[in-house]
Amino acid sequence: MQHPVDKHSQRLITDAIGLLLDYCMRYYDRQFITRHKVNSDIMTRFQHDLETYFRSGEAERKGLPSVAYFAEKVILSPGYFGDLIKKETGLTAQRYIQNKVIDLSKQYVMDKELTINQVAYKLGFQYPQHFTRLFKQQVGVTPTEYRN
Repeated sequence: MQHPVDKHSQRLITDAIGLLLDYCMRYYDRQFITRHKVNSDIMTRFQHDLETYFRSGEAERKGLPSVAYFAEKVILSPGYFGDLIKKETGLTAQRYIQNKVIDLSKQYVMDKELTINQVAYKLGFQYPQHFTRLFKQQVGVTPTEYRN
């Protein structure tokens, strides 16, 4: 590259490298299309593990789950797992988890037996203020307003 033989060498080499990288990206993206059954199984497992994480009380003990936590459960790297979730759902894995948290929080907030702080801790939030902020950001009203 630094010592071109002629005026075309540098452009030809960079074009060849670009073509090689395009093929790599094509191969990477195609595996999400051609492995639909496997990806569907991983997605089902992820949804089950996500549901179990909250229903079992693990969120209260360990806090909010991370993408890396679920990637490890299905034996994938966090980056690949995130790409798979994005291709299957159109959402990032983090957003998918947040949506699950919000869906569950709507159910828990309607339970008048629980305070808003108890709901936050039950979902794995370390601080109730973080729960309230996320809830308002996603739903448009605070948990208290939603309850009323």
